[in-house]
Amino acid sequence: MKKNLLSVIILALLVVNVVLTGIVMISTVSANKKTVALVNQIASILNLSAQAPEEEEEAKEISILDSETYNIADEMVITLKHGEDGADHYAIAQVSMSIDKKDERYSELQPLVAENESKIKSVINSTFSNYTKEEALANQQAIADEILNQIQAMFDSKFIYEVYFRDLKFQ
Repeated sequence: MKKNLLSVIILALLVVNVVLTGIVMISTVSANKKTVALVNQIASILNLSAQAPEEEEEAKEISILDSETYNIADEMVITLKHGEDGADHYAIAQVSMSIDKKDERYSELQPLVAENESKIKSVINSTFSNYTKEEALANQQAIADEILNQIQAMFDSKFIYEVYFRDLKFQ
């Protein structure tokens, strides 16, 4: 009799366990579907915004023959924003810019690049000083793009179409 009663209790607990597992699975699957839908929406938005700059890049494809490189001769030592460790960190950068020789304002603006080199250095310095060492290491292209945007605004022209670092060290 005890064996039969024990078997009935085990069977009842097994049925309850199967029912509760089914309920948990149904609720988890529906929540998971909603999460997947949200992630897909976010991914499609990010994909659209990620593709837009690429199309813009392709539109301004400039031949190497139509390009001139301006090197800022001095190695720049830039103080970075304090990070979590509280220590002083520095970036040592050598910066170059690509200039479009086919731009309609090239002959007018090209001589001004050398004349305004100190202002360009100031833009580079102020942009880098907004980043900690870790942020600057992770976002080098974003820093270059931000510098480019500020230089283009300074000259009110896009004849400078690229800023890049020939040498970039962090300490």
